[in-house]
Amino acid sequence: MWIALALKGLFVALVPATLVYLSRGSDRYRKLAWVMVFFTFDLIVFGAFTRLTDSGLGCPDWPGCYGEANPFLAHEEITAAQTLQPTGPVTVFKAWIEMIHRYLAMGVGVLIIATLLIASRLSRQLTDRRYSPRLPALLLLFVCIQGAFGAWTVTLKLQPVIVTIHLLLGMSLLSLLTWHAMRQNPLPSVHRDAATMRWPALVSLVILFMQIALGGWVSTNYSALACAGFPLCQGSLMPEMDWAQGFTLWRHLGMTAEGEYLPFGALVAIHWAHRNFAVIVVAVIAWTSHRARKIEGLRSVSRIISWAILIQLATGISTVLLDWPLALAVVHNAGAAALLILLVMLNYLIVFSTKSANDESDSVSAFPA
Repeated sequence: MWIALALKGLFVALVPATLVYLSRGSDRYRKLAWVMVFFTFDLIVFGAFTRLTDSGLGCPDWPGCYGEANPFLAHEEITAAQTLQPTGPVTVFKAWIEMIHRYLAMGVGVLIIATLLIASRLSRQLTDRRYSPRLPALLLLFVCIQGAFGAWTVTLKLQPVIVTIHLLLGMSLLSLLTWHAMRQNPLPSVHRDAATMRWPALVSLVILFMQIALGGWVSTNYSALACAGFPLCQGSLMPEMDWAQGFTLWRHLGMTAEGEYLPFGALVAIHWAHRNFAVIVVAVIAWTSHRARKIEGLRSVSRIISWAILIQLATGISTVLLDWPLALAVVHNAGAAALLILLVMLNYLIVFSTKSANDESDSVSAFPA
């Protein structure tokens, strides 16, 4: 089974790798770096689809499906489980969704291994720091940890804290891949005023990550519809909420730490926290992008961030008003990942343009006219 799964991961990775290899131009390493960003973004979006369709236990074991490398070979076991519980966690449809998600994850792992090997070779041949294998090695470590949490997600039966950490690790991996891809691009000319944006850009990135964590907690606890209506929740600005039970981290899905059923007030607290923290997130990111648009070299990415935060706000409100349709929910998750990519890009431009300006200043002071 392990060999068959490895071959499937290799096959999935060969598709984007072949496209990069056959592409025009010489800088294929840069193209591979951006392909990995796109591929990981797709993996995260499909992971959201897996979670939202309740397919996380479509194959109740790991890494295969009933000990097999694909659902075709486990058709008898899956059909028996579906017959026993037609709306349960195991169906043919859900099994395929879960296994496709795993195949995509293995493909990302293969691409990262290939990147590490290529970077190690290029770093020995060239002195360019872009090809340092340190970051690809960190990426490989991250994807291994992510794989472990993927396994625990299944073996611990969708325990909310494990599933949320699995999401956050995926977003962290996407951030690191974006940073790595930005290193391969030539640094554009950025005005020295970009130094004033260091803290606003960093704070925007941190609070977005916090909001993603809250969104993951909403999704993993199935509390997306706990607050009916907008802007009120259950007809009130401050509905009855159980914060202690809602934010107890180590507990089983739908249960309290004591093993009782989770009260509805806990689900309301989870949703209410995510909804109201979104106001802070939108305000801070909108303010940051507005300031960044005034600085040469940051205008393009900041303009896209402004549109992205508006779209994210609109999809978030729409999912509540329209009773959480699947397509909108997936788009909302994709928007969070896209916004994360954009803010990482903004932070990279600010950090390295400032560093470049400081290096030039040091050179001028060392060789005065």
